[in-house]
Amino acid sequence: MSLRTHLPLFNKTETPFYFYDLALLKETLHAIKKAAPKEYHIHYALKANANPTLLSYIQQARFGADCVSGNEIKQAISSGFSPEKIVFAGVGKSDKEIEYALAQPIFCFNVESIHELQIINELAAKQQVTASVALRINPNVDAYTHKYITTGLEENKFGINPYEFDAIVQEIPSLKHIQVIGLHFHIGSQITELAPFKKLCLKINELNKWFTQKGLDIRHINVGGGLGINYQEPDKEALVNFESYFSVFKQFLTLAPNQEVHFELGRSVVGPCGSLISRVLYIKKGLNTNFAILDAGMTDLIRPALYQAYHKIENVSAVLSEPLVRYDVVGPICESSDCFGKAVMLPQTQRGDMIAIRSAGAYGEVMSSNYNLREKTKSVFVE
Repeated sequence: MSLRTHLPLFNKTETPFYFYDLALLKETLHAIKKAAPKEYHIHYALKANANPTLLSYIQQARFGADCVSGNEIKQAISSGFSPEKIVFAGVGKSDKEIEYALAQPIFCFNVESIHELQIINELAAKQQVTASVALRINPNVDAYTHKYITTGLEENKFGINPYEFDAIVQEIPSLKHIQVIGLHFHIGSQITELAPFKKLCLKINELNKWFTQKGLDIRHINVGGGLGINYQEPDKEALVNFESYFSVFKQFLTLAPNQEVHFELGRSVVGPCGSLISRVLYIKKGLNTNFAILDAGMTDLIRPALYQAYHKIENVSAVLSEPLVRYDVVGPICESSDCFGKAVMLPQTQRGDMIAIRSAGAYGEVMSSNYNLREKTKSVFVE
């Protein structure tokens, strides 16, 4: 459904705000469940968007949760996610966060170093419990995405590297409050080609065999997430092709009879259903370009400033037959990087027009800030 149909709502709502299409979210959740084989376990990555309303819908779909902080675990539990379906990832878990997760108890810690394994063992001993962990392995698979969201190369801070494998296998038997139950992988984010996932599967097969031969009881394989969305044409591909995605793992991932597969999907779940709605404050004519200055800024959506990320920008107020004009679409923040898009072709735009920045449901609201002492962005939902 075109955002133009919601223009009366936009005009009477104070801007900026995040607009969420809950019908599209429900359709996405249904598509994932339909495409995923029943033995596949889906954990929603809260880092993509932790809005309580969205979480309630995702929890009702019986997904698990992928958390990267203690507060994300608390948010997941308060939203109804079962602790036994929560995985706790992250390269820098604090003692306080680990202690909280042990007390729930959660399904699994995704552990990123020998040192972290030792610390979790010490803290579990104090609580007289055993922590279930998966070893996050760095597979050295290039996801061919932006360098800031690539996580599976040896040069990245994430995961355990091959030269550490022997040492960690030798260390595990001495850790009496640790139970290694799986292997975890995550090669990056916004991956739009399936070839990297095929490479990941082949690498997992090799490592799964190696660790099993070393005596570890590998019960689950966590392949992470990273599936991208179509930022260029969000209306043409509002739903990701989940069938093709899952078929790669069905075809190329080799499992032992007692092993199950876990996924950590985030952006592909919530990205398409959200848009940042803003109002034009001023039009400023320059020598080489025009500026459309919005009341939304990088405090509301930081991805373009942080990653040079592209979001489709639409003027939902303008008459489509108006001649197209080139604008730099910018925000009010006192930073030169506060820009949503350069040389954006829009219909003739004027003060008061409503601008939609599309595909902002992931890594938008959740990364917003109060910089310049701005108020946090509100949310509006339509089903």
